Amino acid sequence: MLLSLLRKRRSIRKYQPRPIEKEKIEILIESLLRSPSSRNLNPWQFIFVTEPGLLAKLGRSKEHGSGFLKGAALAVVLVADAERCDVWVEDCAIAATILQLTAEEMGLGSCWIQIRLRQHRDSQSADNYVKELLQIPGNLEVASIISLGYPDESKRPHALDALPGDKVFFNSYGQN
Repeated sequence: MLLSLLRKRRSIRKYQPRPIEKEKIEILIESLLRSPSSRNLNPWQFIFVTEPGLLAKLGRSKEHGSGFLKGAALAVVLVADAERCDVWVEDCAIAATILQLTAEEMGLGSCWIQIRLRQHRDSQSADNYVKELLQIPGNLEVASIISLGYPDESKRPHALDALPGDKVFFNSYGQN
């Protein structure tokens, strides 16, 4: 059941030094390619990074919040052609979410790393840093990176009573 995956999925930033099996990577690829997109335009593309040196360099994509990539077995970089679809950001977010839930179902941990609208350094955006590093054509936009691997940490699910239920309304804003 999808809800059981959502209940236990947490952002994992520590990974075992263990590769992900080819069969599992193939399932991750299929899940991405089956992701829905607006008008079925599929503006996204996916770069699978498994080379440790590249993972370490991707870990320097942003000033804060990406360093743990150097310990991941896999990073999936989500890029899109913004000219192809006006809602490419949403399409990439859907694909990233499906990727993370598929990973959770297979016993893998994951964490979303926001790249779009983030800085690498004062003089360079995270988007441009990743484009240069992975030789991504200039017409494509980098949305995010999802780190993946076998978890080397465990986190408790969020308790139901800790969820922000006050953000749910019925029939009109502010109505419970």
